[in-house]
Amino acid sequence: MLENARKRFGLLGRNISYSFSKGYFTDKFNNENFEGCTYENFDVQNIAEFADIIKNNSNLKGVNVTIPYKEAVLPFLSKLSKKAALIGAVNTIKVTKKGKLKGYNTDYYGFKKALKPLLQKHHKKALILGTGGASKGVAFALCELDIEYTFVSREAKENAIAYNQIDASTFDTYQIIINTSPVGTSPDIEASPALPYEYFTARHIAFDLIYNPAETQFLKKAKEQGAQIKNGYEMLVFQAEKAWKVWNKG
Repeated sequence: MLENARKRFGLLGRNISYSFSKGYFTDKFNNENFEGCTYENFDVQNIAEFADIIKNNSNLKGVNVTIPYKEAVLPFLSKLSKKAALIGAVNTIKVTKKGKLKGYNTDYYGFKKALKPLLQKHHKKALILGTGGASKGVAFALCELDIEYTFVSREAKENAIAYNQIDASTFDTYQIIINTSPVGTSPDIEASPALPYEYFTARHIAFDLIYNPAETQFLKKAKEQGAQIKNGYEMLVFQAEKAWKVWNKG
């Protein structure tokens, strides 16, 4: 456990004033009497600024990473955990006692734990909307759950289909639809991924990594067709607690 000395933690991202993490960890430190622990936002427009953050904050012990830096931060790290290396994206960084930066991915853990209670026997295949850093942790979790997946992007790629290729037969094949893109998050809450929502059914799960708003247009439209829905709040709690364990081990 942490000593009662001043220890700083923070979130690295861009335009993150809405951040879940700052409020969550500040409340945690207050409620669980972690005196001297603080959490702040490192809101930078360019990942290059991360080097100065590390250089100028000697008592920084851990950093969460959010959009759009989960992949861009990799060159700044000395080491990756085995799973972060396999995933190819990082959302948690531990500053070691020697001042080295080690990257972890707790997103996959949080997503897996949040999705698992919803799964039924017919949930065999998933569509992952978006191909950014967050999608990689989701894909890794699906692999561990033995669920096949296909990425969806604005344009068809070698490893992704395009939104305009999705039709009724796609929804027959894929029973889980996961939004890992930022489409629909605050402040642009009226936006939603370009899907034929009429093909959602009660046999589908719609999972949105977004938590603000609590019910995105993606989730609302899916629910109207009878789909089971879940937002990203619980996933965020699970990954945050896992990050806290990472920062405090060893």
